[in-house]
Amino acid sequence: MRSPYSAFRRLDLTVQRRVGGMLQGEIDGLRLGPGSDTEELVPYTPGHDVRRIDWNATARLGEPHVWLTRAEHELDTWVLVDRTPSMAFGTALAEKVEVAEATVAAIGIAADGPGNRVGLGILDAGGVRWRPPTTGRRVARRLLTVEPSSPRTAPAAAGGATFEDALVELGRRARNSGLRVIVTDLLPADGRWERPFGWEPALRRLTARHDVILVEVVDPRELELPAVGQITLVDPESNRQHEADTSDPRLRAAYAEAMRTLRENNSQAVRAAGADHLRMSTDDDWARALVRLLRRRARHPRPARPRTASATH
Repeated sequence: MRSPYSAFRRLDLTVQRRVGGMLQGEIDGLRLGPGSDTEELVPYTPGHDVRRIDWNATARLGEPHVWLTRAEHELDTWVLVDRTPSMAFGTALAEKVEVAEATVAAIGIAADGPGNRVGLGILDAGGVRWRPPTTGRRVARRLLTVEPSSPRTAPAAAGGATFEDALVELGRRARNSGLRVIVTDLLPADGRWERPFGWEPALRRLTARHDVILVEVVDPRELELPAVGQITLVDPESNRQHEADTSDPRLRAAYAEAMRTLRENNSQAVRAAGADHLRMSTDDDWARALVRLLRRRARHPRPARPRTASATH
């Protein structure tokens, strides 16, 4: 049996070689504030710093103008990882929950730097557990070696927090703007696959204040049914069972179309909320997918229209 500490060391080396430095150091704020880089020239009003008056612009425009600066601050990161029962599924290289945990741990290690702090939220069948901000490496180690995995077969507890509730709580974690990362499979607990989804308003409110990345974890077997005859399907969230004859090509086609529609609707909802979207598959190299996203974000730190990166193509 592999040691969890060995898994952490291997992940640390992988991140440093492939992802390291992409989230470290001081970052530009999302709003204007104390900083060193000038950003916007505006008419002077009482309360502005008179030391930032642009005298050339003042003489040219006939009234005092000052330069506002873009805020600089340490990277404030909160990550939310989904460990609900639907994540305990995998037919490829790993289960979805394992990919989710490795991704969150990698982001924690990548964000580790002087002054940077990473907070952790774990959504499982019993609700949401929050861990206070600490160094990114400590979060990664805690997630991979200390935090117990949630029950993989138990149905959600009565009155437990939903994904929407978790997003609302995530928005309350800190007042300062920063990076918020959500790793989930976006499978609807109520079985609805048409928009609007219940979590959309909460995600929009989150992106209004923070830079948000949503990582959607999928497994190839979820996208289409194999032709293996009569099977019993079990809903991991409720333990409800349903008999299906997968030898029926119409059933398989209808299922595949429903899943395509769900994934397209998920992408549209995440983009409409203003979050960055990465789709990651259990049969793909998650580190490569994460590198692609972070490199794209480094080239375009504030894209006018969020785009979806897919690791499944």
